Amino acid sequence: MLQTKNNLTLEEFLALPEDDVTYEFVDGEAIPKMSPKLFHSRLTKVLLKFLDRWGEEKGEVGIEWAIVLTRRGKSWVPTPELLFVSYQRLVPDWMENEACPVPPELVIEIISPGQTFGQLAAKARDYLDAGVLRVWVVDSQARSITVFYPDAPPQTYMGNMQLIDSLFEGLEITAEQVFRLARIPG
Repeated sequence: MLQTKNNLTLEEFLALPEDDVTYEFVDGEAIPKMSPKLFHSRLTKVLLKFLDRWGEEKGEVGIEWAIVLTRRGKSWVPTPELLFVSYQRLVPDWMENEACPVPPELVIEIISPGQTFGQLAAKARDYLDAGVLRVWVVDSQARSITVFYPDAPPQTYMGNMQLIDSLFEGLEITAEQVFRLARIPG
């Protein structure tokens, strides 16, 4: 695991050598992200398939792709499980091997063991404040997907309730589909 000093600059964080641990940049520190377990991995894979099919011509779908954002006036580099950024926000010919330089339309975070829904709800608010348009928090225990909006209260989808959003025209899924395809026990 990488040993880092406190009070890194954004440039120092982005220049750190890669290692086997994924880090997020929060308040000047490189914070290791929890290593995913089986259910987390399966959920990521299923959601990726849905997003890839839907977004193939519309934008870039990223897996654990860091994003350069601002949080409470400071540089912040979270690494969500998945993101979608349209070609309106990130030009199709952008080919830098770097963190995503613009706020994506969608960020998906999956609750890991040791994390709480409340922690990820607070993180969702930080994403929205930074210009992300939607945040999905996926909870394998509750078998739910909660969608956070910048201008409306969050909405939780369970069972066969269709998750339809005008921002992602043509993308239609249910929590039940996601959890069934990921083979998450009920």
